[in-house]
Amino acid sequence: MLGAKFISGTLSGSFSLSLSLELPSIPFVSARDTAVVMARALANIAVGTVGFFLLFVLSQSDPSTPSSPLLLPPPYHGAPSALILPLYPSPKNSSRTFSNSPRRLLRSDSHSSHPNARMRLYDDLVLNGYYTTRLWIGTPPQQFALIVDTGSTVTYVPCATCEQCGRHQDPKFQPDLSSTYQPVKCNLDCNCDTDKVQCIYDRQYAEMSSSSGVLGEDVMSFGNQSELAPQRAVFGCENEETGDLYSQHADGIMGLGRGDLSVVDQLVEKGVISDSFSLCYGGMDIGGGAMVLGGISAPSDMVFSSSDPVRSPYYNIDLKEIHVAGKQLRLNPSVFDGKYGTVLDSGTTFAYLPEAAFLAFKEAIFKELNSLKQVRGPDPNYNDICFSTASSDVFELSKTFPAVEMVFGHQQRFKLSPENYLFRHSKIHGAYCLGIFQNEKDPTTLLGGIIVRNTLVTYDREHSKVGFWKTNCSELWKRLHMPGPGAPSPSPSSHEKGNSTESPTTSATVGSPHYDLPEETQIAKITLDMSLSKNYTYLKRQVNKLTEFIAKELAVNASQVHLLNFTSEGNGSLVRWAITPSGSSTYISHESATNIISRLAEHRVRLPDTFGNYHLVQWEVVSSMKQNWWQRNYMEVVAVAIIIVVGLSAYGAWGMWRRRQQMVNPYEAVPEQELQPL
Repeated sequence: MLGAKFISGTLSGSFSLSLSLELPSIPFVSARDTAVVMARALANIAVGTVGFFLLFVLSQSDPSTPSSPLLLPPPYHGAPSALILPLYPSPKNSSRTFSNSPRRLLRSDSHSSHPNARMRLYDDLVLNGYYTTRLWIGTPPQQFALIVDTGSTVTYVPCATCEQCGRHQDPKFQPDLSSTYQPVKCNLDCNCDTDKVQCIYDRQYAEMSSSSGVLGEDVMSFGNQSELAPQRAVFGCENEETGDLYSQHADGIMGLGRGDLSVVDQLVEKGVISDSFSLCYGGMDIGGGAMVLGGISAPSDMVFSSSDPVRSPYYNIDLKEIHVAGKQLRLNPSVFDGKYGTVLDSGTTFAYLPEAAFLAFKEAIFKELNSLKQVRGPDPNYNDICFSTASSDVFELSKTFPAVEMVFGHQQRFKLSPENYLFRHSKIHGAYCLGIFQNEKDPTTLLGGIIVRNTLVTYDREHSKVGFWKTNCSELWKRLHMPGPGAPSPSPSSHEKGNSTESPTTSATVGSPHYDLPEETQIAKITLDMSLSKNYTYLKRQVNKLTEFIAKELAVNASQVHLLNFTSEGNGSLVRWAITPSGSSTYISHESATNIISRLAEHRVRLPDTFGNYHLVQWEVVSSMKQNWWQRNYMEVVAVAIIIVVGLSAYGAWGMWRRRQQMVNPYEAVPEQELQPL
């Protein structure tokens, strides 16, 4: 998504100015010769003046002056460039638990020669109920926003022929426009339509929604961060959908479960990726995240649980205990092993415990929060358990709410921070509700996306285990922006500069993992890409007010905040700002730049609820290298040179005039006087 940025200018060749003024030395000058000499002197003056003016203009060509477009091809060796730095929010006073181990770059598994497909996640778990990724199908590619679902085994999108499909984010798939599409013909390994011509699929879900259609095969592309080349795969072309699938904004489902139609199974069967994939969901108020199809090098402190594929068709883990505030719930470990066991389902929003486990968990939470006021939930149709707090800052939650710990087999412990079991009350400021519920009378333990917010979850199917690693998933996405071996360099055009949308091909690079700004640079501009949860249509009418609030929160003048781009992204909006120096300054100080970036990155900017939640997608510092002596003093040098030229020219002209006055009548006639008579 990010292209390497390069701001530069060069001065080719050389400029030489030779100026010679020669004073006349002839004993006698005629009027004509005087005119010629005067003309030459004036010509010398003109040449000198024009030459120094040209030198002045060329001296203005500062190689580091920022210019448009912002996105240019990668710099040649040695060229000054803009700084491209990823986000690393400070964990100080945060409810999130970050690893203290060194930063890691998550590349393909070192034990495997297979590439992987790195894909960005969009949307928000609570606001939307799901996370989506972008998948491109067909030739030329047609884009779709698909819910990532580990509980589904088929990937499907609405077909152009579907008359019982809802209105979704993207246009329906049109097989006729794809030169590589092929229907899957009826065979012994599939269910066939009534005419026994084509294979069909039919999926029913627990929330009473359904999807059905025909199976087709086409080329799938995985985005511009993917090392994996486009691959042919089978998918569903919907002819009917009901329930939530009909009304949702997302186009369809990307099935990551175990099954022949799963995208993961198909890619593994082709031998193009290792038998593993990873998901990383963004935290509370942040959204987004990352997904990797294929293996990665697991962090050394990742916590693993065994996952038995024979135990159930879903991804299960070996949960043994739950601790609240360091105290173990008095439960028989078998309570987590009923029916399908403990299942991880990325397509489910919240967590659901068997009755006995939920009652014990609720009692422990009430004991720890007996000093907080309990309030009614946001939806009167549900009996939510909610508490009012004095602060609405997500980074302060760990000071009020207890830590929860899950213990797997072999005493492997995975710590949950408050954002992993709470969601923000949508109607009462500073109130939070439990995101863990009773699973009715079903003995299955179902862990949805809320449990793994800001957690890298690796589904290592090859070794029958699931890994958990607490991190910042927005930060992880930056660390996944690493081009594979031999990946082509990005070359985005200028009209793409304000758009973070991925494309089917190309790759991107990442810069230094901090926001310490080098002292040898002078900051001419800061660009900020912000994702807002409010939709584009609403925010478009409020953009002036939003600009004023941004300026106020960043402690800059409103005239310094410029709106560069404003686009729709999923259910929300994507805004690109530019922060420029104040009217009396040429550059932004390092202290001011660091303060601006850190306030946004660490969510210390407080916007009114009318603007929804925000997430800083990326930031860039457009810098100018420090000026050399000539760049700092060229004005004085040019002024002195002009004075010298004018002075010498005037002195030469005056000297010629004096000589002319002396030479016009070299012999003065003296009147003769008569002798006086004797």
